[in-house]
Amino acid sequence: MKNKNVRLLRRERGANAVLLGPMYLFTVIFLVGPFVYMIVLSFLSRAETWGVVNEFTLRNYLKIFEPTYLSTFWESIKLAFLVTALVILAGYPFGYFMAKLPAKWRGPVLMLVTIPFWTSSLMRLYGWIVIFRANGLLDKFLMALRLSGEPLKLLYTYPAVVVGMIYALLPFMILSVYSSVEKMDWTLVEAARDLGAGPVKAFFTVTLKCTMPGLMTGVILTFVPSMALFFIADILGGNKIALIGNVIQDQLMKVHDWPFAAALSVILMLMTTLMIFLYRKITGSKDVEGIV
Repeated sequence: MKNKNVRLLRRERGANAVLLGPMYLFTVIFLVGPFVYMIVLSFLSRAETWGVVNEFTLRNYLKIFEPTYLSTFWESIKLAFLVTALVILAGYPFGYFMAKLPAKWRGPVLMLVTIPFWTSSLMRLYGWIVIFRANGLLDKFLMALRLSGEPLKLLYTYPAVVVGMIYALLPFMILSVYSSVEKMDWTLVEAARDLGAGPVKAFFTVTLKCTMPGLMTGVILTFVPSMALFFIADILGGNKIALIGNVIQDQLMKVHDWPFAAALSVILMLMTTLMIFLYRKITGSKDVEGIV
């Protein structure tokens, strides 16, 4: 009997290995492999004409501390904080009240939130060009209301980039908060109210804490990408606003300094890791299922 159980256990393990093997292989080839390659590449030297020289160097990381690149990092971080704050102000209430809608309305509203994912990001951003350009839809609307006497020059400005970032990242915050609010145990809020807490105090002491994992997930999915979404800065900013993503793109496509681009990418990965660490500290979570 014991030998039979051992054989069954071995068969089960073998079957699991066969089923999980392709997933592990995919992870190693397409996730771990490129990540390790990027780290190794960041410590190599750039060739004089093209390619990479197999010489270990820290020059790529020291180059990040040059004033030009430090300024770009600082501007990217400021933009990321601004966009994240505005996304929280708009996305948290939206996700909260969407989760509290009756079931017959919740589905259609959820569909409206996810519709932007069905179309190309570039097509949606070009739609904003039609809105922001001189004599565009926004100008005509404001002049029709007599709120503006002449066309506004909003396209290729910092506010246009901020609006584009918010538009692209807002659904991630809404869906993250919606997921947390939907899973909440509302009896906790009722208990807080029964114990004398007002609506505001009950929200900050119970609801906000219970939905903190969703909020932090939305912050991570907003803050880190907003530093590197270079195509939004290119399309709506007209190359006037440079983010760290623009620098990485230029190093790869124009300068061909691949090791330096890899070093910049490693720094962004470290910032992502730091955000996930803060997520685990704040929420007390030991996994990152909500993020990935």
